Amino acid sequence: QVQLVESGGGSVEAGGSLRLSCTAHGLTFDDYSLGWFRQAPGKEREGVASSDSMDRAKYAWSVEGRFTVSKDNAKNTLYLQMNSLKPEDSAVYYCAASDYPYADLFMMSKFGSWGQGTHVIISS
Repeated sequence: QVQLVESGGGSVEAGGSLRLSCTAHGLTFDDYSLGWFRQAPGKEREGVASSDSMDRAKYAWSVEGRFTVSKDNAKNTLYLQMNSLKPEDSAVYYCAASDYPYADLFMMSKFGSWGQGTHVIISS
């Protein structure tokens, strides 16, 4: 059974940084595509960043140049480094895994395993 556990959320001022972590259990990290998604109150869940089984990263245009997704395969952990944070980045951030090796953040339906989410609050 796949289990994803996020950590690293919190509250920071605009312009600050946070790093989210997602540790995966029950899957072979190298074989999966992994992604970060977020959902703000009253809004639909959206893709933020992803890294497929070939370690190809993709980003939403709204975070391009500010966020960086990375993986530590030895630790089965996915990271999201978030810099220059804006109030509009406030949301619950979810880690997700797809057994389709070439999934990306624009293929949300292919991600079948989800973490419980971690809250990110950016104050202006």
